Amino acid sequence: MKVELEADKCVASGQCVLAAMDVFDQDDDGIAILLEEQVGDDRLDDVKEAVAVCPAAAIRLVEQ
Repeated sequence: MKVELEADKCVASGQCVLAAMDVFDQDDDGIAILLEEQVGDDRLDDVKEAVAVCPAAAIRLVEQ
């Protein structure tokens, strides 16, 4: 699955990092940074959680 992040929508809550710290990080301003664009089954549940808890709906999963 491909992860898409719209950083311009990010409100710097950090929920994505808490849910999937191997896939997301934050810059100095708290804005989310995507560390991995492609995720395997081993990280899929964590990324789905990040999508669900993002208050700005800035994260999406795209099936390829």
